[in-house]
Amino acid sequence: MPTTLRFRQGSGRLCLDFARTLRLRGTPGAVEELPDAEALAAWVRQCGPCPAGPGDVAPGLVRAAQELREAVHRLIAAARTGTAPDARTRALVNEAAAHPVPVPALAASGGLAWHAGDPVRATLSLVARDALDLVTSPAVGRVRDCAGTACGALFLDTSRPGTRRWCSMGTCGNRAKKAALRRRAAG
Repeated sequence: MPTTLRFRQGSGRLCLDFARTLRLRGTPGAVEELPDAEALAAWVRQCGPCPAGPGDVAPGLVRAAQELREAVHRLIAAARTGTAPDARTRALVNEAAAHPVPVPALAASGGLAWHAGDPVRATLSLVARDALDLVTSPAVGRVRDCAGTACGALFLDTSRPGTRRWCSMGTCGNRAKKAALRRRAAG
């Protein structure tokens, strides 16, 4: 039985959750969470609206997804500093956003079902469109770097005062608070 992959969510935006698939970004221990078709299909199943399997990942799409992820990260970084992204970054995100997105339909059960001829590309299109929406909105001013010393994740700070420090209080925030408690107890 194959292992079930679990990806981090909760950043506040789909594009930021996608950018998190390079875990520990900017550290020597960075981990690629989308190394193959199985992992990419698992991310689409977990984070996107369409069901997808490894057979839905066209040749070359894993590399294209990784390139899109890095372009999304560069696009957001540029927007946060008020600089224009490079032409390649813009082209990669714009090209991904141009693909058809998943289409909703009311299922016989009364629930919503999502369909796409190419569920992986359709979900990547949603990621790209979300990134474009984020960087052209005031919300980009609320994108934060996690204060976790080895995290590297971005998140959207939706707290009222805008002072959230960690991507997740349950992981990075909890680790930081336990470390502070240990330092106080030792000192």
